[in-house]
Amino acid sequence: MIQTLKVVRHLMTKVSNARSEFSVLVPWGEIKGKVWGPDNGRPILCLHGWADNCGTFNTLIPLLPKEWKFVAVDMAGHGLSSHRPPGVFYTFPAYVADVRRIIEALQWKRFSIIGHSMGGNVAGMFSALYPDMVDSVVLLDSYGFLPTDSKDLHKAMTRGFEEMLQFEKNKEEKSAKVYTYENAVMRLLAANPSLSEQSAHILLERGLTRVEGGVVFTRDYRINLKNIARLSLEQSLELQSRIRARILVVLAEEGFEKMFSEPEQKKFTSVLLQGYKDRQGRVVNVPGDHHVHLNTPENVAQIVTDFLQEEATLQSINTAMDTQSAKL
Repeated sequence: MIQTLKVVRHLMTKVSNARSEFSVLVPWGEIKGKVWGPDNGRPILCLHGWADNCGTFNTLIPLLPKEWKFVAVDMAGHGLSSHRPPGVFYTFPAYVADVRRIIEALQWKRFSIIGHSMGGNVAGMFSALYPDMVDSVVLLDSYGFLPTDSKDLHKAMTRGFEEMLQFEKNKEEKSAKVYTYENAVMRLLAANPSLSEQSAHILLERGLTRVEGGVVFTRDYRINLKNIARLSLEQSLELQSRIRARILVVLAEEGFEKMFSEPEQKKFTSVLLQGYKDRQGRVVNVPGDHHVHLNTPENVAQIVTDFLQEEATLQSINTAMDTQSAKL
């Protein structure tokens, strides 16, 4: 096992579907999160979207089978997890490396992933790079990859570098803005119109910390900077072809694609969806918006359960067949 990693706090109880805090040491601090379900339950890793935290699964997981084990993490720079060191960029490959660290600490050999938005993109890349480790992937209003037009790659990278340099130049002049709790809720809702007020309160449980005079947001400002690690459509499709896991894509009718303003982006997503369908992946549309899994989890819970239970059934059949073959 990687020596710098270990589970430093995993306060599981024996009560089914109990919720506990989770923490893994990483070289720059800790990655934290929450755990639901029994120790021997089916392992499922839950990855949240950009600027959210593991609280995004608070309303969905209680509607899923209680005998499964869910580990929902605050990704680096989000929620209660440590921010990356000074000068370090937030990129999808870095998040994939974090997932590998978490899985190493958990000592999971095979598992499933539920990923929302950015978390779905991390799930897609991880499943392509480590195809033997992932049984099934559920993409909640996510396409698994977010391609950039090849001719625009240089613009995105240059902008990301410049934004980081500007941030570092002005960092000493800035201090975290202090809000009243009510104003923090209003700010979050203004920035994320797809959140219900109740969902905003849920996310802010891990999204705020108290300071003198009020509260400040816990997330690292650098997550707002332009992502410098980009994939073209061709690269995304090559990675997609390497995924062996079963794929379920759950798209909200008023979700992510409605945010796309350029026809090129919609062309990319249609090609990616066709790629999943060509590999027997399943694509389902549900009523709701980008945070449908948090705002109205009943719209997706049964779909997710049925899909993941099919995987469990297939594994049981394969195990039985292997056992029978061994006896012959």
